[in-house]
Amino acid sequence: MTRVTLDMAQRDLATLIEDVAKGGHVLILKDEKPVAQIIPVTKEKAIPKFGSARGMISIREDFDQPLSDFDEYSR
Repeated sequence: MTRVTLDMAQRDLATLIEDVAKGGHVLILKDEKPVAQIIPVTKEKAIPKFGSARGMISIREDFDQPLSDFDEYSR
């Protein structure tokens, strides 16, 4: 994390933003106390849309039929 004074941040804002865009973090100090932080923007998670998988899944006709592997258990 890069720590800079408020004066430095005002003077070098473009450079600090370039660093943050590459994944860095910047802490801005005023009178040696943290007052602000510049962090990268996180991508919003996509919200699934109801029905968006329509037609992608199919169920076989014999889906409800007993499995032959379990014949001995059903006796």
